[in-house]
Amino acid sequence: MKTLALALLNIATLQAAESIDTCIEAQRSALIKLYEHLHANPELSFHEEKTSARMADEIRALGFEVTTKVGGFGVVAVLKNGPGRTVLVRTDLDGLPVREIGSVPYISKTTTKDDAGNDVSVMHACGHDMHMTCWIGAARALAASKDQWKGTLVFIAQPAEERGMGALAMIEDGLFQRFPKPEVCLALHCDAGLAAGTFGVTSGPATASTDTVDILVKGVGGHGAMPNTTKDPIVLASQIVLALQTIDSRELHPVEPVVVTVGKFNGGTKHNIIPDKVELGLTVRTTSAETRAKVLESIKRICRGMGIAAGLPENLLPEIKLTGPGTPSLFNDPALTARVSQVWSQAFGTASIIERKTSMAGEDFSRYTMTPDKIPVFLVWLGTVSPEKIEKANATGEILPSLHSPFYRPAPAPSITSGVKAMTLAVMSELAR
Repeated sequence: MKTLALALLNIATLQAAESIDTCIEAQRSALIKLYEHLHANPELSFHEEKTSARMADEIRALGFEVTTKVGGFGVVAVLKNGPGRTVLVRTDLDGLPVREIGSVPYISKTTTKDDAGNDVSVMHACGHDMHMTCWIGAARALAASKDQWKGTLVFIAQPAEERGMGALAMIEDGLFQRFPKPEVCLALHCDAGLAAGTFGVTSGPATASTDTVDILVKGVGGHGAMPNTTKDPIVLASQIVLALQTIDSRELHPVEPVVVTVGKFNGGTKHNIIPDKVELGLTVRTTSAETRAKVLESIKRICRGMGIAAGLPENLLPEIKLTGPGTPSLFNDPALTARVSQVWSQAFGTASIIERKTSMAGEDFSRYTMTPDKIPVFLVWLGTVSPEKIEKANATGEILPSLHSPFYRPAPAPSITSGVKAMTLAVMSELAR
């Protein structure tokens, strides 16, 4: 019986794939133009006004019932096609404060002011432009093939993923109360190291929790030639930076994944002046709630202890502040992951499915499974690099641009083709259960 069911699944998958291929071929040129427009016109987190409007217009034209301004600039689009299951598909909208470097015609030249009033360049350096394009492409393919599925689609375009706050904002604005509640949630994310046409799959813990920590290291300033009359916060901050690395190497189990990165170290104004403060900015990545709590507590303990060792009084000890709610670790539901991977294996070939280790990157897609309903979620990593570039990099040792790099750009046509097809097949297979 199980063999028969698998054979029927294979036939249904191949038939659906052929139909989807035809649809993608018809819209490939339009999707590439959409991608280039989105790439050239990025917007920062919680400022995705024009991007949100474009996504709403695109999906409304397909017959979806569209609601805007959900959790900020979030979009919720619903398409009902008879009785059946409900499947949610998410894309993110926001770009990053990165100045793009490159020569393609659609390079981003966008500049704006960030929330602090600073002039910044903006770029889709994490591939959200590709996510949106595949989201629209899948919506078009599904709307064009309503005779092949029954159920309800909930397509959401989420703001502020890069700040780890957009999913929570949409949920708190009634995503699962105001709109049909899904049985499963699906999403894709660009991978800067996988060839287009391949998919990185992780079952279980898929991404890390993320926390942003600000540390104000205080001291007593003075003349650089008279350090004995000061309490030097630059020296103390340097000691703290090094001491924080012992959390991973000496306080946790050797195979427990954790990252404590100091990405900001600001202090001082002149060569011969010892300042009275230094600002440190940390990103902390863990994959379990227990480790997360332990690491954050260790940061506080180390900072306080180092301040005491430097002879600072209580009122000058380092101040530690956790910024924002953080992003929980993403857990890909094993059963859902296995089902969708099986469908893709039939459509793309088993070699296209690549087992991927847990990433220490963060993804607030994790929020959608953390409501009382515990809705199963699955995020796949979409290969976006031309196979020729992968082959060259393997042969020469060249390091490919990573996500968040000013040089990162997906290969448009193959990435769109595989992303649209994969998401459409995944949705159809889950609706058919």
